[in-house]
Amino acid sequence: MKTPSDHAARLLRIHGHVQGVGYRNALHAQATRLGLAGWVRNRSDGSVEALVCGPADALDRLVEWSRRGPPAARVSHVDWIPADPPGETGFVREATL
Repeated sequence: MKTPSDHAARLLRIHGHVQGVGYRNALHAQATRLGLAGWVRNRSDGSVEALVCGPADALDRLVEWSRRGPPAARVSHVDWIPADPPGETGFVREATL
């Protein structure tokens, strides 16, 4: 999928108490509200991983939101790297990896 020049993609890893607290569903809802494409999934190490693509300002807002997450989450830190955009449009929840 080719992205417009004002779009970017990032691979996020969210660490802390982020599983079993609705983090994945809340990130899905937030990304959808911001009009981002990509996916989110739990990882077997207890982190949450997300590939997000869209306008740079919307990505920045999602990264900022991900540092807090839903009320029951306790985020210790968020790592992200530039990434290739997903091959699909829309935003989906993936199975745990």
